Amino acid sequence: MEQKWWHDAVVYQIYPRSFCDSNGDGIGDLNGIRSKLDYLQELGVDVIWLSPVYQSPMDDNGYDISSYQAIAPEFGTMQDMEALIAEAKQRGIRIVMDLVVNHTSDEHSWFQQACESKDSPYRDYYVWRDAKPDGSAPNDLDSIFGGSAWQWHEPTQQYYIHLFSKKQPDLNWENPKVHDEVHRMMNWWIDKGIGGFRLDVIDLIGKEIDKGITGNGERLHPLLKQMNQATFGGKDLLTVGETWGATPEIAKLYSAPERDELSMVFQFEHITLTWKDGDKWQPIALDLPEFKRVLTKWQLELADQGWNSLFWNNHDLPRAVSKYGDDGVYRTKSAKMLATVLHGLKGTPYIYQGEEIAMTNVKFERLEQYKDIESLNFYKVRTQAGVSHEEMMHALGENGRDNARTPMQWSAAPQAGFTQGTPWIEVNPNYTEVNVEDDQASSDSVYRYYQSLIALRKRYRAIVHGDFIPVLEQHDKVFAYLRTEGETRLMVVANFSGESLTVDLSEFSQSSAEALLSNSGRTTFDFNKLELKPYDAFMIKLSE
Repeated sequence: MEQKWWHDAVVYQIYPRSFCDSNGDGIGDLNGIRSKLDYLQELGVDVIWLSPVYQSPMDDNGYDISSYQAIAPEFGTMQDMEALIAEAKQRGIRIVMDLVVNHTSDEHSWFQQACESKDSPYRDYYVWRDAKPDGSAPNDLDSIFGGSAWQWHEPTQQYYIHLFSKKQPDLNWENPKVHDEVHRMMNWWIDKGIGGFRLDVIDLIGKEIDKGITGNGERLHPLLKQMNQATFGGKDLLTVGETWGATPEIAKLYSAPERDELSMVFQFEHITLTWKDGDKWQPIALDLPEFKRVLTKWQLELADQGWNSLFWNNHDLPRAVSKYGDDGVYRTKSAKMLATVLHGLKGTPYIYQGEEIAMTNVKFERLEQYKDIESLNFYKVRTQAGVSHEEMMHALGENGRDNARTPMQWSAAPQAGFTQGTPWIEVNPNYTEVNVEDDQASSDSVYRYYQSLIALRKRYRAIVHGDFIPVLEQHDKVFAYLRTEGETRLMVVANFSGESLTVDLSEFSQSSAEALLSNSGRTTFDFNKLELKPYDAFMIKLSE
C-alpha cells in the first residue's frame, strides 16, 4: 500500500462550542482554539478535526448548516478561521473540516427558496412528496432523532423528508445541481488550505426514499467517486466518512485506494455492542470477548485493503473511560489501558478532546441540565411510551451525547478555566480533580502517557503498517495482540478488569522483552505466569 501522510498521523477532535471560550460568552470559539495550539502541538497530534463552525441556527449544535461559506458569529469570523488554519500549519497541524451534506438547516437560503413554491428553481434541491390519499406521510420512515422523518409543509401542500430534526431537511442527491453546488463549496474550502473533510452521515446521501432505503443505497459509491474526482481526489487530503451501517466489505468499497473514494471511514460495530438490540437507550455491560472479536475482525479484514479509523469516543458518544474503563478508583490507570490498546492497533487513531486527561461522563441529575436535541427528543418519545423517568435518566447518563459535550476542563479555576462567563452547558462537577493543569503536574499524567504513545507510532513502522495477530483470543478479561513487521515484534497486553489475574504466555517464553510503555511502570515480564493487576497495560518489544 502506498504510504500516505495520514497513515501515521494522530487526529484530535475538537467540539468548538465546548473547547475554550476566548470572549466570556460561555461558548467556545475559534480564538479559544488558537490559544491552545501549543498544547496540541506538545501532545504530538498532526490533525485537528473541527466539528462544524459554519453559520447555523444551532438546532443540532452546528450540524444544521445555514451557510457553508460563513462562520457562526458565536465561533468568530472567517478571518479567525483563516488565522487558525495558518497558525496550525506553522505547528505542523492540519485542519480537517466537518462537512454535513446529507442535509442543511431549514434556514439555508436554498430551502427558504424551495419553500416559496413548487416551481422554485430550488424546489428540487430537497426531497418532497405528496401526502397519501388520507393525508398521512408518504411512508413510515422514522427520523434518527425520533418520530416521523416526514414534515408537512402547509403553504405548498407537500411533505419534505428529514432523517434528523425537522429543521434539518435532507438534500436531494439525485439532482446534479446539488452535486455541483456542494463540489464548488468543497473546493472553496480546499483552496483555503484545509487538510481534508470528515463527512457527516455520508452513507445516507445515496438514499432511495420510495424504497425505504436510507443507508448504503445503490447510488452512494458512484456519488462518492464523483465527489472525489471533482474535489479532493489527487490533492493528498484526509477524508473520513461517518458510516453507521458499514461492514468490513462495505468499508473496503469506501477506502480501498484503487476505488478513489475516501481515505477511511468510521465504523461503529464495536460501539453498539453496549446497546441492547442496537438501541442506545437500553445500555448494557461490555462483553469483552465480543468486543475483541469485532475489533479483531476489522483489523484482519482491512489488513491489506482499505484503512481503519480507531476511536473509543467522539462528540456523539459517551466518555471512553466511563464506558470501557473505570471512572472511579482506576480512572487514570484504565484510561491509559484504553489508550494503549487503541494506539497499538492498525489504523489512524482519533483522540476526542478531554480523552487525553481522562475526562468522564457527567450524569446530570435533572433533565433540564441536558441540552442535546436527540436526548431530549428520545426522553419525550420513550417516557410517553411508558419508560420511567429514572430509566431514561440512567440511559442519558450512560449514552447521552452531552457526556462528551460538557466544557473542556483546563484547570480547577471557576468553570474549569473554560470561560470567564456562564458556560452554555454546565461543567462536569469533577473538574476540580480532573483537569489539564493538575494532570500535567502529576507524575502519573494521562497526557504524558498519550504523548509517549504518539511518539511510539512515529518510531515504529510495525505499529502503522505491521500485521495484527490476536493473542489470548478466548480470554474474557484480557485483550492482547502482536504487531509484526519484518524482524520487529511488538506486543500489547491489557487487563480490562478491576481484578488481579495471571495469564499464560509461555509460547513467548524464549523471548526477552523490552518495555516500551507500561501504565504501572513495569519493566520485567514472566511469560510463563504473567501477573496482571487491575487495568494493567503495556506495550513491549519482543526479541528472541
